[in-house]
Amino acid sequence: MMEEVPTSVLSDDPCHLGEGPTYDLSTDTAWWFDIREGRLFEAHLGSGSIRVHALGRMASGLGRIDAARQLIVAEDGLYIRKLADGALTLVCPLEADNPATRSNDARVHQSGTFWIGTMGRNAEAGAGAIYAFHRGKISMLFPRITIPNSICFSPDGATGYFADTARAVLYAVPLDPATGLPRGEPDVLLRHTGIGGLDGSVCDADGQIWNACWGAGRIDVYSPQGARLRSLRVPAKQSSCPAFVGPDLSRLLVTSAWQDMDAAARAADPQAGCTFLLQASARGRAEPDVMLA
Repeated sequence: MMEEVPTSVLSDDPCHLGEGPTYDLSTDTAWWFDIREGRLFEAHLGSGSIRVHALGRMASGLGRIDAARQLIVAEDGLYIRKLADGALTLVCPLEADNPATRSNDARVHQSGTFWIGTMGRNAEAGAGAIYAFHRGKISMLFPRITIPNSICFSPDGATGYFADTARAVLYAVPLDPATGLPRGEPDVLLRHTGIGGLDGSVCDADGQIWNACWGAGRIDVYSPQGARLRSLRVPAKQSSCPAFVGPDLSRLLVTSAWQDMDAAARAADPQAGCTFLLQASARGRAEPDVMLA
């Protein structure tokens, strides 16, 4: 059964490809990207104020370093971004010598290790990978990924999740909680069937996995064993990624996209690309800071 929960539009500025939402509890600020247009959104939830920052490159993920700095995952590398003036400083390149790929899904592990996915700009089969940025260095974890998504972590940090949307598979992999690095091989947790595909995910305080189902306009909630527990309607077909927001982390911010939609499809889906707030009654978790070294 599809649940209808109270839902509002946080931003009606339609994203070509909305992705990578995260939330800074200390400042009550949500951040997300329009990958294709190289834009970073900044929304102060309490006041409703929204700013849009032009990055000059495609980017898809963000981790808080401290009160003054963020680490931005971009198409050619990782950049420190200063909040005061938006200045970007390259930390390390990421597939910068491969113009056929870009960054996609990313999330910070409790240890401060940043998992990052890359993919072909046209979703070429097996062109991407999943990497870990750990103690200042990038290492490849899983190669030959077509569309990396659903990177998230169990509350104890001992399990990592990721999907290859093209394969319709969500994987679970055992991790060292102290480092966020694998200590075993990925196993299939679930195979998606039916309408839509596995896009971005986030884990709540109970270990449940909240997944945006691209093409189906919904958020699916799965148990740590892979059983679907809930489905919440999103008012845009191409729902792309969720994040827990608000002082008690009970609401869900969901990005969406109008990518690959012609005029008729956009007319039939008028809120495509908008960013939404769902009163989901979630038990969310705050995102950890990323560690540079």
